Amino acid sequence: MSTADIREAVKQKYGQAARRVREGGASCCSSVLDPAKLDPIISNLYARHETEGLPAQALEASLGCGNPTALAELRSGEVVLDLGSGGGIDVLLSAKRVGPTGKVFGLDMTDEMLALARENQAKAGVSNVEFLKGEIERIPLPDQSVDVIISNCVINLSGDKERVLAEAFRVLRPGGRFAVSDIVVRASMPAEIKKSMELWAGCVAGALEEEEYRSLLAQAGFQDIVVEPTRIYHAEDVREFLSGTDRDIASIAQEVDGIFMSAFVRAVKPARLG
Repeated sequence: MSTADIREAVKQKYGQAARRVREGGASCCSSVLDPAKLDPIISNLYARHETEGLPAQALEASLGCGNPTALAELRSGEVVLDLGSGGGIDVLLSAKRVGPTGKVFGLDMTDEMLALARENQAKAGVSNVEFLKGEIERIPLPDQSVDVIISNCVINLSGDKERVLAEAFRVLRPGGRFAVSDIVVRASMPAEIKKSMELWAGCVAGALEEEEYRSLLAQAGFQDIVVEPTRIYHAEDVREFLSGTDRDIASIAQEVDGIFMSAFVRAVKPARLG
């Protein structure tokens, strides 16, 4: 699979999800379109008090695997960048945390998601937010312009993760923090999962193994790297996720039992470089 093929598959998948939300349906990370059947990866990520006052479509469009805004310890006045901001929920939550003296950028490559995010921003009446069109492998911001980078189940979707992490390092200020939620693999991934474009666009096949994630972050220049599990997926979760596909659900589910996890991945750009 080429990087371009992966990017196009992801763009189509998430564009479709945004259209469903704008038409009154529900988005989901798997191929299941029934809103009553919750994807085990994206369900129950936000406390009710966190989402009070946010547009319903911001929550409905959430396709993450964690809550990086709660874990990143954002502070008043900070500049935050959300890689793959989707419908904007984490951008809007971050805007509350950094306050009027801070700013939050949301970066997404999908026109439909950007349109939905801007609608949600207008409904929420939030001014310290800007949504940018672009790819996470080529962040359209200057060097050393951001205090914190967050992301929610997006880096695993990239076909060039080395470039993503190098770009994250570039735009962070010295001492800046990398604080993302992502899908991480705890052991070797079955070949059938790894080669599947459909599952790549659905948050699973592109996931890095934990040690590879650590290695790529260190290679980019990050220090103080921590990978903290937040949710581990077992066979029954995988059966739900693959429901509606033409995969051999039973055999794959058993193979990947306990292998995939949502994790909070943290790292710091050194305060002094060189």
